[in-house]
Amino acid sequence: MTPSPAVQLDLYRTMLRIRRCEEQLARSYAAGKITGACHTYVGQEAVAAGVCAHLRDDDAVFSTHRGHGHALAKGVPPRELMAELFGRATGCSGGRGGSMHLFAPELGMMGTSGIVGPCILQAAGAGYSFQLLETDGVGVAFFGDGAVGNGAFHEGLNLAAIWDLPVLFVCENNMYATEVPFDYAARNTDVAGRAGGYGMPGERVDGNDVLAVYAAAGEAVERARSGGGPSLVECRTYRTRPHAEGMGDGGYRSREEIDRWRQRDPIPLLAHSLVDESPAGAADVERIAAEVDAEIEEAAAFAEGSPWPDPATVGDHVYGGGS
Repeated sequence: MTPSPAVQLDLYRTMLRIRRCEEQLARSYAAGKITGACHTYVGQEAVAAGVCAHLRDDDAVFSTHRGHGHALAKGVPPRELMAELFGRATGCSGGRGGSMHLFAPELGMMGTSGIVGPCILQAAGAGYSFQLLETDGVGVAFFGDGAVGNGAFHEGLNLAAIWDLPVLFVCENNMYATEVPFDYAARNTDVAGRAGGYGMPGERVDGNDVLAVYAAAGEAVERARSGGGPSLVECRTYRTRPHAEGMGDGGYRSREEIDRWRQRDPIPLLAHSLVDESPAGAADVERIAAEVDAEIEEAAAFAEGSPWPDPATVGDHVYGGGS
């Protein structure tokens, strides 16, 4: 079922918010204002937007080193995400985590990590918690094609399947694990097809078509909420920036390949559809673009102007309070 125009506009806003935020973060990194790693989500925005549109604050999301888009789609304000990368006290993790450790438990954003695979197990654990508490919450794991070769993939999917846990496993297959092609690391590159080996539904979708992602995720989330158990959704997508800011992008993929995928950029694909389907579509797209641009400009100023964490708080969240 095609979502309403209002939902499509919300999806467009989410994708554009992620893109503009990432572009600003890339500029800030190049200017030396961000230290440490910075893995942008440019090109993959349709996955986070399409999945998280079905989630509530009490659903639990576990993510990867490339987690900015998931955090923003789950509801983390751009100003708090950007402040975190700037290392400021107003960041979503208090300036302590940076790009790869984004937390907002109040929104169900339960953390990002550069360690490959554990998010799969953590989402299964969240699903088990929801099952024990007899709620209709859903655990969601976002992971890349590189994690499919990790033992955590087998362990997490197998456990979720045998216990009918309310979990959605989302593989963002962008064809490369850092710089290693997926078809070099795996003889079987059909990730969705592996779901059958665990007795759960699996579906492969065009990860650059936000409406396709939205439809597949909607079915999977509803299945989980209603007690139908876990699902695996493979989203075939592509990151058009390097693995991380500051890294080279040559030697393992061609410029022609990158350009081909840029022709399938998920944001203009949806924008063109919105403009074609409704006389008001063009005005809506322009309005949202202007609003998002202003939002990101304000967020960047907020982040750069925010205070550094107080050195006296260095032990906070590390040691338990004594009586």
